Amino acid sequence: MIQDKRHSAQMALMMAEQAAKKIAETKAAIKKPLTKIELVAIGSSTGGTEALSVVLPALRPPMPPVFVVQHIPAGFSKMFAERMNTQCQLRAKEAVDGEIAKENWIYVAPGELHMAIKRIGNVIKVCCHNGPRLHSCRPAVDVLFRSVARYYPDGSALGVILTGIGHDGAQGLLEMKQNGSPTIGQDAATSVVYGMPKAAFDMGAVDRQFPLQARAGAIMNRVKGRDIR
Repeated sequence: MIQDKRHSAQMALMMAEQAAKKIAETKAAIKKPLTKIELVAIGSSTGGTEALSVVLPALRPPMPPVFVVQHIPAGFSKMFAERMNTQCQLRAKEAVDGEIAKENWIYVAPGELHMAIKRIGNVIKVCCHNGPRLHSCRPAVDVLFRSVARYYPDGSALGVILTGIGHDGAQGLLEMKQNGSPTIGQDAATSVVYGMPKAAFDMGAVDRQFPLQARAGAIMNRVKGRDIR
């Protein structure tokens, strides 16, 4: 009698464990749809023009608006944007204050001006201004990233941080991630200076690090709805 009761208890426990395992497997199989990416924000500094010259031409339409803050002097930002416009499948230009951002366009922050965005419904407005330097920089990556975090609290923006000295962009990228936005950092091996990406990674602001050559693929995969985390 006692042995029968023990056997029944063991069977019941086994069945309960199997049921719990099946429920866990079912939950794992049901994945929550990823949030659609409405904007891509990229920040870079030392070695950034070379890195961007690899990443940006590899992007393919359809793409949401792409915003780039590169630490660069006035005048050179326009030249860089014009060069990217000849090399990219997306259109590229130096950003202008007040313009409305469009899909399949790359907006490069003007040298000596901060660039941020405002979101009014489905409209993205570009904001360029001569504010105080941040981290001794103007434009500063954190100005862009923080504005994106503010206007995209639903996690529908993608943040990317590339090679550069210092820690500009780390805090803004963290704020984006805390809102649910996916974030990408450049790895140490392919960074000219593993400063900004390291600061962001050490802060916990980076979901995944990728080598430079894989960066455009990671961006496009997430825009197409594939998980990169």
